[in-house]
Amino acid sequence: RPAAAQDAPPHTDILLLDLKPRTAANQGTRLVNVTNRAAYDNQPFFTPDGQALLYTAYQDTQTDIYRADLGGAQIAFRPMTRTPESEYSPTPLPGGGFSTVRVEADGTQRLWRFDADGAASLVLDAVAPVGYHAWADDHTVALFVLGDPPTLQLADTRTGRADTLARNIGRSLHRVPGSQRISFVQKGGAAWTIRTLDPATGALETVTETLPEREDYAWTPDGRLLMADGAVLYEWTPESEGWRVLVDFTAAGITNLTRLAVSPDGTRLALVADRPQ
Repeated sequence: RPAAAQDAPPHTDILLLDLKPRTAANQGTRLVNVTNRAAYDNQPFFTPDGQALLYTAYQDTQTDIYRADLGGAQIAFRPMTRTPESEYSPTPLPGGGFSTVRVEADGTQRLWRFDADGAASLVLDAVAPVGYHAWADDHTVALFVLGDPPTLQLADTRTGRADTLARNIGRSLHRVPGSQRISFVQKGGAAWTIRTLDPATGALETVTETLPEREDYAWTPDGRLLMADGAVLYEWTPESEGWRVLVDFTAAGITNLTRLAVSPDGTRLALVADRPQ
């Protein structure tokens, strides 16, 4: 949910699942509800050390960025922004701090950064409205720019230049582990596909088809893809023919899994689920 809204967003929880090694026959089904409150908690992203999650939390009349520290006996929470504006889509920066989509006072959505000391600064002045983003390196960022249709734009923060490289894309942008390529969902046609972009050349390659009309996914460090449909988590590998069921959470009362994030070491998966009303 990148845009500002007059009404409260839907209630969602961030869940945490331990990922077993690739050779395991079955994944466990134990989920830890990290946020567990009747409000909007969404868009999780692991910190580089894997010990915490940054996420978007709705408080009172707006959203702020929060941090959930996972390393202790109990999960500890603290706000990372306390601003008059709403912030979304927190993403750790290559050099420290994090970037976020800010809905400014006039409704403009642009990319901002917060340094370790909490100081905020605008990243790209001329690119709006930004919905989501992913960093290829410390100055190259891929952007989901809202429009009809939404576009994939690649921007250089040193110059402010942004080039449109794809249209009608999904909201889930990721840096491919072990490379500087950016992956995205290409919508349209008989099937949606996950594609990669080489920032250096602009070359596009297709990885695989998505689950039918699903746009949220995540990479594991060893090159697997994870997607969810309803209460079921699926896995794709370069050697597989299509998607296979990894774990079914129906018995846990899950009805709709959406955003996914994998820890840098591949041992944990954060998922967003609709909260039962």
